Amino acid sequence: MGRGRQKAKNTKVARELKYFSPDTDLTALQAELATSKTNEPDYEDKWADLYPDEDDKTATQDPDSGSASN
Repeated sequence: MGRGRQKAKNTKVARELKYFSPDTDLTALQAELATSKTNEPDYEDKWADLYPDEDDKTATQDPDSGSASN
């Protein structure tokens, strides 16, 4: 017993979270978005040169014989 009170409380909390919309500081958001791209370095994959691309590997295989086709 006692499950009804717990369920009602959980439902109330879930409803509050669902319909809660905090005030957004749009000027702070705009400033953050404007400066985020200039501070980040370009992405560099340090493992990209060690392994061949999957597309390149499957394109050189002959599906019938299993050997590379030239």
